[in-house]
Amino acid sequence: MSTVAGESMQYLTFKLEDEVFALDITKVREVLDFTTVTKVPRTPDFMRGVINLRGSVVPVVDMRLKFGMSRTEQTVNTCIIIVEINLDEERLILGALADSVQEVIDLEPGQIEPAPRIGTRLNTAFIKGMGKRDEQFIIILDIDRIFSMDELEVFGNTVAQSA
Repeated sequence: MSTVAGESMQYLTFKLEDEVFALDITKVREVLDFTTVTKVPRTPDFMRGVINLRGSVVPVVDMRLKFGMSRTEQTVNTCIIIVEINLDEERLILGALADSVQEVIDLEPGQIEPAPRIGTRLNTAFIKGMGKRDEQFIIILDIDRIFSMDELEVFGNTVAQSA
């Protein structure tokens, strides 16, 4: 991790189904209420489409589908977390659909366990670690590693087509 020993880091926590996930707050640009998402043909299922964010086309991903859960259904709490992904030398802005945003929390390095190793077939490289707070586990995601290069190319092409 890129923290100074003993220094706490801030994370934005959000829910997908009954699980609590967290993103490094420095990767989060803003949180939007759910808005109309324009479907783009011939994109992966987890890619819900694109939104217009102040004149920019931003791809929106259904994090539940990406993680093998059921499709996100719109509720009053459904939101889009606008995140910044670093890919090689490029920055990509992406909307991540979440059931609800919880809060911003501070976690000390001592409150974070390494990601569980679950055999060799399951890729857990996108999990930075497991935070523990009040007897609850929080899955800390590495947003830069959730999507493959191929998937990110699809996003780039989608934005280019939609622009």
